[in-house]
Amino acid sequence: MPFETSAEWFTRLTGIAVGNHFSHEILLAVGEVASLDLVTPDRETIERKIAEARGASADKPVLVVTADGANMPLRPQAPRKAKRGQGDYKDAKGFRLFLLGPDDRILQLASWHQIQDKEPLQQALAFVAQRIPIDQVRIALLADGAPYLWDVLTTCFPTGVQILDYYHCAEHIHAVARLQYGESFLARQWAEALKARVWLGNVKGAIHHLRHGVTARSPKAADEIRKLINYLRANAHRINYKAHREQGYPTGSGGMESAHKAICHTRIKRSGAWWVEESCNEMLRIRCAIYNETFDRVFDHYMATQCPSTLRFLDK
Repeated sequence: MPFETSAEWFTRLTGIAVGNHFSHEILLAVGEVASLDLVTPDRETIERKIAEARGASADKPVLVVTADGANMPLRPQAPRKAKRGQGDYKDAKGFRLFLLGPDDRILQLASWHQIQDKEPLQQALAFVAQRIPIDQVRIALLADGAPYLWDVLTTCFPTGVQILDYYHCAEHIHAVARLQYGESFLARQWAEALKARVWLGNVKGAIHHLRHGVTARSPKAADEIRKLINYLRANAHRINYKAHREQGYPTGSGGMESAHKAICHTRIKRSGAWWVEESCNEMLRIRCAIYNETFDRVFDHYMATQCPSTLRFLDK
């Protein structure tokens, strides 16, 4: 809810009147102390959730590790009511770890999103990886075609099964179909036929068809066909969707997209909202803590380290 509304509710619930900026200032102060160590669950919690996901099954549950970026609206730092300059969008790079139980129910483990580059993203994921009992899970690494994401995922989880996001792959195929055949039934028919080859893991057959069975109808179509061939060749070892599905692994990035929506988009990308990078990261850490069910631990740490006088007052 908006900070103004939260202040009204705080007054109703406590009888203490506060200003509109009260919850804003307090929450960002909590975000300052919301470290990766506090925001992500500890090893004991992770082991308990793994046992829950496994249930009575003899098979190890699947741990899905996925990463992606989401554009965040940022603006330059400036005093309130001063001219701030033109805003711009910058990626909040993040990851999500979740478990798939026997009934395909998702059990959230850890999410972490920040305005950051590849190196801090990899350092954060490596930190979380140390809390994972690798011998108790089957690991699936899921991402789109961005090379930096695969570098991060495979460095932190070198034994994971690599799976290219099927829907990202399908988008590339449909892009070729539209340029080659326009918005027509033939375009949909051609795309579905090529996707069927890819789904069955016949990447070589798909590439052969693109190289020898398709005559480009325009320079743009030729360029898109070339890009698709290179894309399939670079990710061939990550494409075997039928086999992956049969083994209980996911093939799409819906889990990561839902994390983007709950953590980033719902709060940060509200209509007309622009953020300073520092406060954006603080809010993202708060959102991750709520998503990871660790917010109480983060807030307790804030009270213990930043508000000792308040604690003494409450104890009395």
